[in-house]
Amino acid sequence: MAVSETRKIFKTLPLGEMTASATSTREPTEPVSVSRPRKASVARIPEIPAPPAYRVHPLGRGSASLSASAKWRTEAMRSHRSPTLLWFTRGQGRITVSGVTRGFGPHNLIFLPTRTMYGFEPIGQVMGHAVHLPEDPALALPQEPLHMRFREVIQQNEITGMIETLQREIDQSQPGRERAMALQAGMISVWLERQMSIMPEYNLTPDASRRLAAAYTSLVENELYDGRTVTHFAAELGVTPGHLSRACNIACGRSASAILADRVHFEARRMLAETDLPIKTIAEKLGFHSAAYFSRAFHKHTGHTPRDFRQNS
Repeated sequence: MAVSETRKIFKTLPLGEMTASATSTREPTEPVSVSRPRKASVARIPEIPAPPAYRVHPLGRGSASLSASAKWRTEAMRSHRSPTLLWFTRGQGRITVSGVTRGFGPHNLIFLPTRTMYGFEPIGQVMGHAVHLPEDPALALPQEPLHMRFREVIQQNEITGMIETLQREIDQSQPGRERAMALQAGMISVWLERQMSIMPEYNLTPDASRRLAAAYTSLVENELYDGRTVTHFAAELGVTPGHLSRACNIACGRSASAILADRVHFEARRMLAETDLPIKTIAEKLGFHSAAYFSRAFHKHTGHTPRDFRQNS
């Protein structure tokens, strides 16, 4: 195998590792970061039962096959409650992971640790698989987001074959099914580890703006249901709101407030579409002061009232 053809094109610090050494009312030229253990995911996911531990879904329905009214399910900022692997086999577009936007194309693989904020915008038809694995320390999955491009056919066939094998085990009710799924997930984890080990070392450490954007999205995920503002998150990171917003614009072309609003309103749409919770309860869970304020904000962001969106979902 010619290792020179493989590239890791996205790498950030593990979510939650960046913090400021001290808060300051003066705008710093660069946020100060101190490594610390990754914070446990604490955000609450209300009222929706946990899905099966192992799932494989086609990515095709997340592209041009979706109606314009349903594209929020892929393009809006969101996260998953378990580690997720996106394997694109056809198509291209832009993907934002941890507040950093990059292009993706055929035979790109993106690994997302639990509660990693992301969204992607396909250009035309995109095909591939989304693989959801359990949050199991025994799998030893990567603790940071990864974006890898594979040009070697043997690598493309290996990961496609492992995903298809896992899909067969999920779909069939053979004896030892649970053990077989766990073993296949382990093989995927080992394969990822081996691909990372043979990749050439490049200076791909994100700059200060991208580190700050990644830390910001981590805080948003952990405090999603607390009604926090950009000012609060900026103070947590030891920077001014303006500095935080400029960093996010550099990293993904969106302001800090736009990222926060996109994430909150994805969650609002998810609860409206997938639960029977009253609109007032959804507003409370997302930290809005009143149902009326939530309705105005939702309409401004989506072009629909919460009631109309629920009826048409």
